Amino acid sequence: MGHEGLWSGMWFFPIIMPIIMLAVVVIIIYLIFGRDYRRPPRYDDYKSFPNSGANSESAVEILKKRYAKGEITKEEFERMKRDIT
Repeated sequence: MGHEGLWSGMWFFPIIMPIIMLAVVVIIIYLIFGRDYRRPPRYDDYKSFPNSGANSESAVEILKKRYAKGEITKEEFERMKRDIT
């Protein structure tokens, strides 16, 4: 009466259980590590970018500061200013 062996209904357990365990581990790893790089940036994150928002300096202002500090010569300043504008 009792059918033991492959037809008893328990033959799939050794095959399905490791697949389920692997899927759970993959989901947990995704939840811990995988979402950070895919999330869209919040509005506050844009303030930390160097050339975004109202507080950023224009290229000419940066160029003027570099010239005032002596990092570039007058010829370089004039050439770069011409290239920018």
